[in-house]
Amino acid sequence: MTSLSDRTLRRLAWAVWWFFVAVLTVSVPLSFVEREVTGETWGAGAGGAASELVFVAVVMTFPLTGVLILRRQPRNPIGWLLHAIGLVWGLTGVADSYATYGLAVDPGSLPGPDVVAALNEGTWAPGLGLMGTFLILLFPDGHLPSPRWRPVAWLCAVTIVMVTLAIDLLPGRLEESPVPTLDNPIALESAQPVLMTALIVFLPLLPLCIFACAVGLVLRFRRSHGLEREQLKWLATAGALVALLYLATMVATLLEQNTSFTGETPWWLAALQTASTPAFVLLPIAIGVAILRHNLFDLDVVINRALVYGALTATLAGFYLGSVLLLQLVLSPLTDQSDLAVAGSTLAVAALFRPARSRIQSTVDRRFYRHRYDAVLILDAFSGRLRHELDIEAVGTDLGTVVRDTMQPEHLSLWLRATS
Repeated sequence: MTSLSDRTLRRLAWAVWWFFVAVLTVSVPLSFVEREVTGETWGAGAGGAASELVFVAVVMTFPLTGVLILRRQPRNPIGWLLHAIGLVWGLTGVADSYATYGLAVDPGSLPGPDVVAALNEGTWAPGLGLMGTFLILLFPDGHLPSPRWRPVAWLCAVTIVMVTLAIDLLPGRLEESPVPTLDNPIALESAQPVLMTALIVFLPLLPLCIFACAVGLVLRFRRSHGLEREQLKWLATAGALVALLYLATMVATLLEQNTSFTGETPWWLAALQTASTPAFVLLPIAIGVAILRHNLFDLDVVINRALVYGALTATLAGFYLGSVLLLQLVLSPLTDQSDLAVAGSTLAVAALFRPARSRIQSTVDRRFYRHRYDAVLILDAFSGRLRHELDIEAVGTDLGTVVRDTMQPEHLSLWLRATS
């Protein structure tokens, strides 16, 4: 990309974006026709049309963020990676709709739907691989954390390529095909032992590569400072939220499958599964904010408010439910109505809001924002001493100590205007 001008790169970025829009323009109508013919529901559950529309919206955020970055920084590799991730998932969607229409909805109407279905079997590997490895490893400046990470980058690239090729070329039935009995039309029968060995070796390496890149992000964060540290905070926070949500969804799904006797998915698990896909929007949004530096330094405020008001909501909700039950037990011998218990609990919660918020805010600051908490204490103590101190020299010395303890400047000097 170094031989192309910035203007050409910007035009290329917009061309890729409009190509992605064209891909969606083909994919979404095909999907609608497919569902009308097959009679599939429009529910939000897994495989439903509503969830598919959510998936399309999530995928769009990657190239959209990419083009916004490349419009300002056309040589930033992160923007091109976002473009690539969006294109891979977009082509996966249009290939799936194409194959389903040509094999199940109107067989024989489209050329080569079986080949498209076979090629689409392994496209999840580059989509997930680029998002979980290089996007993390190269963030925020498009360079590796150090030259020692070059073997890890090569291992990630080889792993993604080998998993994709092994899945696409392995003989046997196509697992994601709309026709359950369809065999792989592009399979290499003679290379089956080699392909199976490659799949056994490289498929477990993919999550290990993702974990290694996450470790690289942590190490880069520990060595960073200033602007880079603030940028890394955004991606680390978004990645942690997505990972925690997916981990909670996986654990809850496994537990429900092993303990449920009805076979029906409970509403809370369906909601958790539905929320897991939109959560990926946090990644491109965090990357866009970090690189474009829009409200970059507001993340600490967001996290602080989320911790405070999340804990406050849980505390007040628990107190409300507990007080309602307790008051109902106490008042049940006197009256059968529960309105009095509800009204009393509501008043108690309203009275507790301000002191509970102050207490939780102090706890959060003391536990997670210790430097800020100590700085507030130092300033409060200084303002108290200032009311009783009359010596200007003592005030100046005290002020210098306060500034050193709270702001920790590299150099400090105090100028006092001479009195006439």
